[in-house]
Amino acid sequence: MDVRVLRVFTGPDGSGGNPLGIVHDGRSVPGAAARQRLAAELGFSETVFVDDPARGVVDIFTPSGRLPFAGHPLVGAAWHLRQCGYAADVLRPPAGDVPSWTADGVTWIRARASWATGRLLQQYARPADVDALPAPPPGSGWLYAWSWQDEPAGRVRARGFPRRGDGITEDEATGAAAVRLTTALRRDLTLSQGSASRIRTRYEGEYVTLGGGVDSAGVRTVEA
Repeated sequence: MDVRVLRVFTGPDGSGGNPLGIVHDGRSVPGAAARQRLAAELGFSETVFVDDPARGVVDIFTPSGRLPFAGHPLVGAAWHLRQCGYAADVLRPPAGDVPSWTADGVTWIRARASWATGRLLQQYARPADVDALPAPPPGSGWLYAWSWQDEPAGRVRARGFPRRGDGITEDEATGAAAVRLTTALRRDLTLSQGSASRIRTRYEGEYVTLGGGVDSAGVRTVEA
């Protein structure tokens, strides 16, 4: 089986981005147990199974569980489906309908703020304090560590640590955590996360618009 690999939320120079696995023919991997095994084998922070490309029906797994919503997989899936000739105007993960569009080379989705839960936001005084954190920091539970780079401009330095014991010590770029922070601060943000990734958000009250650059990182072949 060929799994397409993308980099989602690439940086301004095209570097960075969080690796994402895309199983275009999701129906070839039926059942949650089989999908969970494949996601664990691939070892990406998330893997997306496309169950109906025309309707945008997708299923998202981490190496250790299924997610009703996640930002970086949906931004990546929207870009991928458009590359394959589909409209991808609406994606349909388990959480609900997610509108999507592209503008100026950026792929955008709009999500309910209430879908981004279960992440602890921890502010630090300086970006250098965020950079100095070990991967992962001590403790348990999903941690989003952040600091202002330029508060008037809405520029943030962030790092994400799932701390769920499945081999993902640090998430290079994570949309749901960016949605959570945007909702908490009630303002548009530009987030520099991980080693070289960039996430853009727009605060819309009940909703948050989330976007970034996406690029292909090749194909990975696994045993079906």
